[in-house]
Amino acid sequence: MKLLRVGARGAERPAILHTDGSYRDISSVVVDIAGDALSADSLSRIAAADIGSLPVLPSESRIGPCVGNVGKFICIGLNYADHAAETGAAIPEEPIIFMKATSAIIGPNDDVRIPRNSKKTDWEVELGVVIGKEARYVDEADAMDHVAGYCVVNDMSEREFQTERSGQWVKGKSADTFGPIGPFLVTRDEVEDPQNLAMWLEVDGHRYQDGSTRTMIFGVQHLVSYLSQFMSLQPGDVITTGTPPGVGMGQKPEPVYLKEGQTMRLGIEGLGEQSQKTIAWNA
Repeated sequence: MKLLRVGARGAERPAILHTDGSYRDISSVVVDIAGDALSADSLSRIAAADIGSLPVLPSESRIGPCVGNVGKFICIGLNYADHAAETGAAIPEEPIIFMKATSAIIGPNDDVRIPRNSKKTDWEVELGVVIGKEARYVDEADAMDHVAGYCVVNDMSEREFQTERSGQWVKGKSADTFGPIGPFLVTRDEVEDPQNLAMWLEVDGHRYQDGSTRTMIFGVQHLVSYLSQFMSLQPGDVITTGTPPGVGMGQKPEPVYLKEGQTMRLGIEGLGEQSQKTIAWNA
């Protein structure tokens, strides 16, 4: 299933993509695409519903973040061998974990605001993993039982804030609008192999990122198990799993960073596409 949340900011309705291309309102089945609604039982109820009889939501409606009330937005750094190489970083021996503020989350096609005093705003197409069942000290063999599905994430970054202003990466990752997710939460049964998905990102029509989840250093199964050794993972938590090469700071001979008035387009095979315009902070 491809689940989404449709409507104005703060008033999104849970929906499903019907085979006819329409968005069908599933609020009679679940209150939201969030928390316990992501459990296996809840997803089974959605799958069993007569989708064709449910109300059609306007096709021109805004698409919101595909998960509501995200508790934790967990990020994995330098998790693609080819991206680590472009940044000159060593291959990590264990996953590099940092957090992104949940206040950064926006819909997949909402505007991205360039932060005040930003000099180095950058892009990162990433595979997002959405937790559907609490995970605590989970063995790797059982890790996928705790995954509800997958989504596209643009892990926006301000590189000066991230690497030149001391402290942890979180302050370069957490500006408002720096976390577009969606359009869809694609349930796990629809993704045969999360480690074999093409992914790409363009700015103003120029393709900068053209990679695959095949080059992940630590795969989804390992990451879910690994994270659960240090913190419990709750339904609705989102793990964004790293980016392939082609980020702005890795461009040669000079880095390329975003300016207001540009358009990013990005997508992952089978998970849908996003499109964001960059605007000034006070626009």
